[in-house]
Amino acid sequence: MRGFVPTPPEIVDHMVERLFRGRRPKRTDNLLDPGCGNGAFLRGVLRWCARNNVEPPRMVGVESEPRRVRMAQAAFDGIEGIEVRHSDFLIDPNEPFDFIVGNPPYVSIYSLSESEKQKFRTAYKTARGRFDLYLLFFERALKSLKPGGRMVFITPEKFLYVSTAAPLRRLLSSFQIEEIDLIDEESFDGFVTYPTVTTVTNLPDSKPTSVRLRDGTVRSCLLDCSGSSWMPIIHGARTEQSDRPLLKDICIRVSCGVATGADDIFVREMASLSEELVQFALPTISGRELTSLGRITSPLKYSMLVPYSRDGVLLPEHRLGSLGTYLCQSHVRKRLQRRTCTKRKPWYAFHETPPLLEMLRPKILCKDITQTPNFWIDETGTFVPRHSVYYIVPADAGIAKRLCTFLNSPGVAQWLTEHCQRAANGFLRLQSNVLKMLPIPDDLFGSRPRRVMAALQLELQAGLADSESTARR
Repeated sequence: MRGFVPTPPEIVDHMVERLFRGRRPKRTDNLLDPGCGNGAFLRGVLRWCARNNVEPPRMVGVESEPRRVRMAQAAFDGIEGIEVRHSDFLIDPNEPFDFIVGNPPYVSIYSLSESEKQKFRTAYKTARGRFDLYLLFFERALKSLKPGGRMVFITPEKFLYVSTAAPLRRLLSSFQIEEIDLIDEESFDGFVTYPTVTTVTNLPDSKPTSVRLRDGTVRSCLLDCSGSSWMPIIHGARTEQSDRPLLKDICIRVSCGVATGADDIFVREMASLSEELVQFALPTISGRELTSLGRITSPLKYSMLVPYSRDGVLLPEHRLGSLGTYLCQSHVRKRLQRRTCTKRKPWYAFHETPPLLEMLRPKILCKDITQTPNFWIDETGTFVPRHSVYYIVPADAGIAKRLCTFLNSPGVAQWLTEHCQRAANGFLRLQSNVLKMLPIPDDLFGSRPRRVMAALQLELQAGLADSESTARR
C-alpha cells in the first residue's frame, strides 16, 4: 500500500482504548482495519481484550501490498477469528462492520495516475481538488460502519481546515463526532505529521464534540456542518457574523512568496554578485530576516537572480546573457533539472511563476510560521518575498501604513490565533486563505465608498493582466 507508515504501539493502544470506551466488544461483533499493514491494530485489539478479560471480536484486516499481506497472515496464522485479506479497500466490496480502526495511507494526488484520479473522482464525493487518499479511506470507512458502530482513525489534521476536505467535513457532520484528539506532532518517529485521532459513531449528530488540543486544553465544540474550516471553532473563535469588509476586498494579492525550487542557486549574497549578474538581481527577504518591527528600509543581505522580465514573463534562453552562463554551469544545470517543476516548465524557470507586476508594489509582509503574528511594511515595493513570507498588496497604496498598523493590533493577533492552524510547538501557520478572510475596519477604505474601492481593485487587476498579455506578445 502506498503511503504506509507504521503506527507506534502506544498510539495503537491509545486508539483501541477509545474504540472500546463505554462499549466492550462482543464475540459476535466484527472489526475492520482497512489498511492493516503487518497487523499493528489487530495485535492492539488482542492486547486490549487480554488486559480486560474480553473475548475478541471477529477481525478483518485489509491490505493491498502482497508482502505485508504475507507478513500479517503469517503473524495471525492459527488464531481463530482473524482474517487478513489481500484486497484494495477503496475498490473491492466489503461487508458492514461494528468497529473500524486504523491509520489510512497518506498519498498525495500527485502520486496517482490520471486513470486513478478519474476513477476515484467518479466513485468518491471526497475526491475533489488536490485530494489525498486518506480522505477517501475516511469516506469509505464511514459508509462501511453499521448503525451505532464506532470508528477511530489517525490522520493528518489537515482535514479539519483545508478546502479540499470540505466534502469530508460535510459528510462527517451527519455522524456523531465524539472526539478529536490533536496528538503530539512527533508521535511518528522521524516524521512531523501533526496527527489527529478522530472518534466517530454512526449515530445522528446530537451532541458537542470533545476536542483535545496539543497543549492539553479540552474544549466542547459544536462543529459547523457547512464544510467550512473547523479550526476557528476548535480554537474558540467567536461566531458572530459581521458585515465588515474583508482583507481580500481591498487587496489585489494576498499570497505566499516566491518559490524557486532551488534557492541555493537563485538566492545569492549581494556582495558576491558580479556586475554582469546585478542586472538580473532583486533584493529578497525571508521569514527569518523579518526581525524588529517597522519599515523594511535597510539594505538586505541577499538578492534573487530572476530569469523573468519585470512583467513576470520568463525570458527566452537566448536573452539570459550572463545569467544563462551562470545557470548553464554543469553542476548548476543538473541541480535545476532535478526539480519536479521541470516536467512542465523550462529547466531554468522557477517552481512557481512570480507575479512581479503585483509583487513589486508597496506591500505588507509577515512570516508564514510564527509564535506571534507580526507585520512589516515594504513602502518602496522593492523586495521580493521568499516562500517563508506572505505578502499583502493593497489596491490603494495610500492605505498601506494604516493597514499595517491595524494588522499589528491586539485584536488581529487574537483573531489570527483563533483562526490559524498550528505548526510545531504551538506556532501559528499563517496562510493566504485565512488572511484573506480577516475582517477590517471600514475606515481603511478612507473616503472612498466600497463600490469605488472595488472598482479600483478591478481596474488595477485588469491593467496588470493587460501588461502581462502585452509582454508575452
